[in-house]
Amino acid sequence: MGATGKAIRTARAADPCVMAIFGGAGDLTKRKLAPALYNLAHHGLLASQFAIVGVAMDDYDDESFRARLTEAVQSHGGVFEPDEWARLRRNCFYVRGKFDDAATYQKVAERIAAAAKASGAPGNALYYLATPPQFFGTIATHLGTASLVKPVGDAGGWSRLVVEKPFGRDLASAQALNRQLLAAFDETQIFRIDHYLGKETVQNILMFRFLNGIFEPIWNRRYVDHVQILVAETLGVEGRGAYYDTAGALRDILQNHMFQLLCLVAMEPPVSFEAEDVRNEKVKVLHAIRRLKDEEVLQQTVRGQYGSGAIEGHDVPAYRAEPSVDPTSSIDTYAAMKLYVENWRWADVPFYLRTGKRLAKHDTEIVIQFRRAPLTLLPGECGQQPNRLVIHIQPDERISLSFQAKVPGPVLQLAPVELQFSYRDLGEDTGATGYETLIYDCMIGDSTQFHRADMVEEAWKVVTPVLDVWQALQPRDFPNYPAGSWGPTAADALLERDGRQWVVAV
Repeated sequence: MGATGKAIRTARAADPCVMAIFGGAGDLTKRKLAPALYNLAHHGLLASQFAIVGVAMDDYDDESFRARLTEAVQSHGGVFEPDEWARLRRNCFYVRGKFDDAATYQKVAERIAAAAKASGAPGNALYYLATPPQFFGTIATHLGTASLVKPVGDAGGWSRLVVEKPFGRDLASAQALNRQLLAAFDETQIFRIDHYLGKETVQNILMFRFLNGIFEPIWNRRYVDHVQILVAETLGVEGRGAYYDTAGALRDILQNHMFQLLCLVAMEPPVSFEAEDVRNEKVKVLHAIRRLKDEEVLQQTVRGQYGSGAIEGHDVPAYRAEPSVDPTSSIDTYAAMKLYVENWRWADVPFYLRTGKRLAKHDTEIVIQFRRAPLTLLPGECGQQPNRLVIHIQPDERISLSFQAKVPGPVLQLAPVELQFSYRDLGEDTGATGYETLIYDCMIGDSTQFHRADMVEEAWKVVTPVLDVWQALQPRDFPNYPAGSWGPTAADALLERDGRQWVVAV
């Protein structure tokens, strides 16, 4: 049964524009972007004056590109209505060219102008970089050189750039990429996208914290014992071995997705929910994370690499046996660390983060574990179970609160009880990809859910010392956890030394 509520932001169709997707023939466009755009149209949130221009090296023309997008929407979208898609389909166009060739951008300019005329769109252009990261700076530079970037406040329309992660591979490369992007675009025009922030439960964290008076008073070091953040995958590298063998779990997941979740949990109340007010508070959290010294890296971080094992009853190979992976690879497929946010609210409260591939279960969750009651009034272990608030992000979007209650009967016996809210209780499943909200925000110019340049660099400042130590001291025990397990035993010891343990995903 659905629920009704008051709208915080009035729903309206996004601004009319032409969306040029660099990498338009790629997997991201097929699985996520095209279905998301169709879903926006289906819900009345996409302007009728809208067009898509795909840009890639693949051998397509307008008609074959439209056929590819049609198949993508049918396979990966929600409810498919042919007439509705037909209106969007006819305004899809294709440009074949190399991303590092100036001639490509002349063709892009011509095709954008033609698409705008055909669809009735004004001079607004949204450039989406769904490409390998080595092309991000190149494309931004060429767009600027080709005069495809309108200055902020231009009466002829707006230009915006959407950049997929990774935003560099260390601090130096992130700073270099930011310089390239900012040479062509203003910071207010750049939308560094993190698809985790498009998930409904993630977006609900700020509402949950700051619009419910019951939680905020206890959301601090006085009442919270520690915080755990988990991103667990049962999948391996899934054909991305060449990329993953240069990235690893720390770069691929922990430094961006998980740090954003940490920021949402730890940030102070913003003065408003306007983009810059929210992002300012996130930066403060990243800046407050204690930088690890070399010896602390050895004590407070764990890395792992999966060996062969079984996932859901099926044998799977070790990471080093995956296609396009170095058979002697020392890259991490698992990373865990203990961090401290050194500010007044969170002093001495540890944040434990862990992520890995080929783990026992596919799950993303945030655990807020509260301190135990100060005095035990019952004998033995009665009443000793801690209260936990768990925000389940995927695959099942829900929030649960655990506590203890007396079992009915003459014997004094306690049992764990869980109050639970499923996000499905607020509405029906729409077949959303997680990109709908983020693309819509790009089109209306709301940058709240997107990384800012200083956020990216602060996050790299936290993990670069870890990467440096890991690079200097190559692991001697890889592979150190079997596929289908919860990771290396050293990760359990990381918490056990503090008298704690990982909360097992249920």
